[in-house]
Amino acid sequence: MKNKKIIIIGVLSLFTVGNMNAQKKPYLDKNKTIEQRIDLLLPLMTLEEKVGQMNQYNGFWDVTGPAPKGGTAELKYEHLRKGLVGSMLTVRGVKEVRAVQKIAVEETRLGIPLIIGFDVIHGYKTLSPIPLAEAASWDLEAIKKSAAIAADEASASGINWTFGPNVDVANDARWGRVMEGSGEDPYLGSKIGYARVKGFQGETIADLAKVNTIAACAKHFAAYGYVEAGLEYNIVDISNSKLYNSVLPPFEATVEAGVRTFMNSFNTLNGVPATGNAFLQRDILKGKWKFDGFVISDYASIREMIAHGYAKDEADATAKAVIAGSDMDMESYLYVAKLVDLVKSGKVKESLVDDAVRRILRVKFELGLFDDPYRYCDEKREKAVVGSKANNAGVLDMAKKSIVLLKNDKNLLPLKKSGQKIALIGALANDKNSPLGSWRIATDDNTAVSVLEGMQQYKDNQLVFEKGADLLKQKATFLTETVFNTTDKSGFEAAKTAAKNADVVVMVLGEYGFQSGEGRSRTDLNLPGLQQELLEEIYKVNPNVVLVLNNGRPLSIPWAAENVPAIVEAWHLGTQTGNAVAQVLYGDYNPSGKLPMSFPRNVGQVPIYYNKYSTGRPTDSDKNVFWSHYMDVEKTPQFPFGFGLSYTTFDYKNLKLNKTAFAKGEKVQVSVEVTNTGNYDGKEVVQLYIHDEYASIVRPIKELKGFELVSLKKGETKTVTFTLTNKELGFYDNEGNYLVEPGTFKIMVGGSSDKGLQDGFEVKE
Repeated sequence: MKNKKIIIIGVLSLFTVGNMNAQKKPYLDKNKTIEQRIDLLLPLMTLEEKVGQMNQYNGFWDVTGPAPKGGTAELKYEHLRKGLVGSMLTVRGVKEVRAVQKIAVEETRLGIPLIIGFDVIHGYKTLSPIPLAEAASWDLEAIKKSAAIAADEASASGINWTFGPNVDVANDARWGRVMEGSGEDPYLGSKIGYARVKGFQGETIADLAKVNTIAACAKHFAAYGYVEAGLEYNIVDISNSKLYNSVLPPFEATVEAGVRTFMNSFNTLNGVPATGNAFLQRDILKGKWKFDGFVISDYASIREMIAHGYAKDEADATAKAVIAGSDMDMESYLYVAKLVDLVKSGKVKESLVDDAVRRILRVKFELGLFDDPYRYCDEKREKAVVGSKANNAGVLDMAKKSIVLLKNDKNLLPLKKSGQKIALIGALANDKNSPLGSWRIATDDNTAVSVLEGMQQYKDNQLVFEKGADLLKQKATFLTETVFNTTDKSGFEAAKTAAKNADVVVMVLGEYGFQSGEGRSRTDLNLPGLQQELLEEIYKVNPNVVLVLNNGRPLSIPWAAENVPAIVEAWHLGTQTGNAVAQVLYGDYNPSGKLPMSFPRNVGQVPIYYNKYSTGRPTDSDKNVFWSHYMDVEKTPQFPFGFGLSYTTFDYKNLKLNKTAFAKGEKVQVSVEVTNTGNYDGKEVVQLYIHDEYASIVRPIKELKGFELVSLKKGETKTVTFTLTNKELGFYDNEGNYLVEPGTFKIMVGGSSDKGLQDGFEVKE
């Protein structure tokens, strides 16, 4: 017994962090590869400690204060001290992160550091535009830089993992989470997803060890953008063709970019919740794509498989999630409670646990956390980086590039810089909170530059502000429903008086910042509250209206589209909103944005998207009612995908192909001349679309397969060249096989999806 006691003491001494040095922790040897270090660490872990690495808890107490007593907070705290927590969620700030990391590293048996996750969706504290707005820039370098700014601030505050980018392709504006993605097109979404991963993580996996990068997370895997009726958390029922050709390509692009984590989605696919879907997580992601990072569940989605009717109980949900490939449990509390017993009973193989833990440890090693668990805990850096002038300049640049000019019939824009009387109307014009948008949980309220503040910087005009009417009936928050004012019009008369005495009226209308995002599905895409009535009343007294839209999704604005002479889509642009809007309105920045989602004429058209399929009766060929159309409205969108105007004009000519017939595998070169024919220097997004005219599976009438953002001086002409390869010309069949078939292709090149120069070519065997 004495010898046995000595052995036990020796083992505890060997693995107790406080009594060990690096030589006795072989997995801390920096001279070994990451895989070798994992090989050394895994055998030292108990089953309970392995499962602990698969457990993520939300922040639960004042981590810099005393230990919590009672409830789930005490449970989580004790689990953290026992090494039963692999990651923490929403703990932020150097002091807080250092406190929880200290427990994990210095009080647990093996001292495995935590990975700290946070929803850095469009910035940390200094906010860029919402992701949908950034997508409107079509500027991949700017989008990558925006993600890098977010990573810089988040990492300076102790965070090393973000739950972005969202690469859900979505064409239903009723779904509030369209604000988190890149719109309706898989090609554009793939390019943007790739850029955002590089912005968060750096150019290579080795860059993850840098102090200013963070691990990215591609979400929501998969098909969450196609929830029925745009209803949050709803089921998804789509074809294999839609899955392989629209849903999966942006996710695969993030794997190609080196993304280190995936998050599964809340929805079902083919009747199976994504969290328990082995086809998605094991067959495609970890199998076909050879993804070697880890998969985390969405918030409590493992437990929610019970509510779906897929899992019998907590143990069944746990087993199904692990077997399907969900490596880490976010806030279901099930892995830590049920998984050890499931392994011991033989219902879950320990090899599956080992695989999950290996993946999690791999990312922690890549982040450099084992070499320095406190590498993200530098208070001096936190103070210097968060909210810096450079970061504010960066998000301002991104905000200007995200603005889309939808209409400018009377050339009301740009505004004159002197001698004009301008009435600025709308509660959103003087709002410093709404422009921050949704998903900005690290940012303080009321820290955006308002449009009023931005326009006040131009001092040589007479500017009068009237709100017209309150937008909200009560304060809106991230966790509560947004309630709008629908009765109090007491400010209408003052607004009408201001408009009547103005040369130009700028009206800032749209959605409140918390009206889009998770849990914000809508069945009405019109201007909420009293805004439509206010717009029409102001137009009656002064039709020289510039409508500035603040919104997180496409809106239905048929009356404004027909009557208002100038419309600017300004989205929710983040911290520098007002400065960006003012600089565009006054012409100090020429707008160049293009829509990443189609705007419907009314909600009855939704879902509406440019890359639709032809029907057997696409046109009115027989001059009767029996063709694909609506009786009450055109079937085209109000504003199509890829559309956006400028203060200058662009002319396209001399569309050329290097030849007209190609063998499979040959590169197709397409060139076009673009000329700035207007009076301002500007930028144009030159877009190339193809149509495969006949195929074994019908193809969309148009598919974006190339774009280039071109800067042109007034009067300048540039030749833009695109190269099409098998990657652009092929498609996936219903079994996920990639095909390039012989046939004829039409091409279109222009400044929008609705019109451009056209030509064609043939691909032969």
